[in-house]
Amino acid sequence: MKTNLVTREGYLQLQQEHDQLWNVKRPEVTKIVSWAASLGDRSENADYQYNKRLLRQIDRRVRYLRKRIPDLKIIDYSPVQDGKVFFGAWVEIENEEGETKKFRIVGPDEIYDRKDYISIDSPMARALIKKQVDDDFEVPTPQGKKQWYVNSIDYQKKK
Repeated sequence: MKTNLVTREGYLQLQQEHDQLWNVKRPEVTKIVSWAASLGDRSENADYQYNKRLLRQIDRRVRYLRKRIPDLKIIDYSPVQDGKVFFGAWVEIENEEGETKKFRIVGPDEIYDRKDYISIDSPMARALIKKQVDDDFEVPTPQGKKQWYVNSIDYQKKK
């Protein structure tokens, strides 16, 4: 089960995606499908078949967004969070080999197309919650537990 948490930026992005799909993309594709259907034999009409499939994909995503968005709970930054890792934090961690990673802990709906975001539902994020700078923590992995160290915590992305 996915967590229903989302950052304000993530919520606005999902709203924008819905509006773009419903108000711009879908009408364009519908127009193409209507045009292609008017040409006659649909079974061998590539424009019709491709755009009909695209229309189904758009409709599926719009249905998902309409169902998901009302269930989401926006979590805004609070000064009480300073110094500890909570939802929305940018965290830099390091392992024993000196490998560092920097990412933001966000909701599961926000991680797609982003290499620098991880889901609050991930084992790494779960292990990090409430940790402070200089804390050590373990993360369960398929290869066994891995040891990490918290280098920094921030709630604003550094440019």
